Formats: sequence, structure tokens, C-alpha cells
Amino acid sequence: MEYATLGWNVVGTGIILITAVAAGSVALAGFGIDSLIEILASIVVVWQLKAIGQARERRALRLISIAFFALVIYVLVQSARAILLQAHSTTSPVGIGWLCATLVAMLLLAFGKYRTGKALNNVVLLTESRVTLVDAYLVAAVLIGLVLNSLLGWWWADPVAGLVIVYYGFREGQHAWKEASQAIH
Repeated sequence: MEYATLGWNVVGTGIILITAVAAGSVALAGFGIDSLIEILASIVVVWQLKAIGQARERRALRLISIAFFALVIYVLVQSARAILLQAHSTTSPVGIGWLCATLVAMLLLAFGKYRTGKALNNVVLLTESRVTLVDAYLVAAVLIGLVLNSLLGWWWADPVAGLVIVYYGFREGQHAWKEASQAIH
């Protein structure tokens, strides 16, 4: 499942970031960066599963947490900039299509990772399953923002969808940091 997530996100990150630049979309750019975090999280989980230990688990969770906090800062600044400057993004049919496929893939992967994490009683894999589920929520939020912008011309829907990424990114960063702190004890 981790390798499937890695493969999907490696391909998807390229597609999303190219379409984000072409459309000038804060939400797509934020989602592209979130996909990079998903790649990092998958690599960290594979690394951690190869040699399970408390110190390794703590480092893995901290790395995931720090990546989320960096995402929050970036998307918050870009969303605020887009709203204040009233930056209008263009329509991205390729981005919308990829997001539809990604929504289905991330929901299936999150479910599989959760079940496996529970079976193995592995807190890092369980946390990473939450990362993947958050990824699915973010896909839905970005998709809604892009569709509202595309169909109704609501330019502000794109940076507002970015703010959804800020909320979930902060929440998941906080959760991973808390799990890392509990791994110490």
C-alpha cells in the first residue's frame, strides 16, 4: 500500500503542480505540496517498518508533523495573497480529472492502511493512514473549489479551498507531533 501511494503521488504531484502553475491555482499548488508530504510520509513509513523501534517511530512522526506545518505556512500565505490581490485562477480540466481519480484512490488506500496498521498495532502506519484520509478530504475540498471557480466563476473558491488545506494540515501536524511525544513515554 505504501508503494502504491508513493507511485500514485509521484505521478500525481507532477500533474498537479504543472496544472497549478498553468491555472494559477493556490488550491492545486497546496494540494501538490500535500502530495509531496504524502510521498515523504510513505517513505518514512517504509523506513520505519523496516526496523521498528521507539526512537525511529518518534523521528518518523516528527518528520511527518514538520512537513505538515510547512505546508500550513505556505498555503496560508498563498491563500491570503490570492484573496487580498483578488488573483483569479483559470479552469483546469486536467486538474479536475486527476483529482476525481485521486479521491477514489486515496479513500481506498486510507482504508487499507488503517486496517493493516490496526492489525500490526503500528502507530506510524495508523498515523499515515490518517494522512492519506486527510489527503482524500483535501482532494474533495480542492475539487469543489475548482469546480465552483470553473462553473460559476467564483475566483475566491480556489484560495478558500486552500484554507481547508491549512485547517487539515495544522490538525494533522499537531496529531503527528502528539503521537511522537507519546512515543517518548
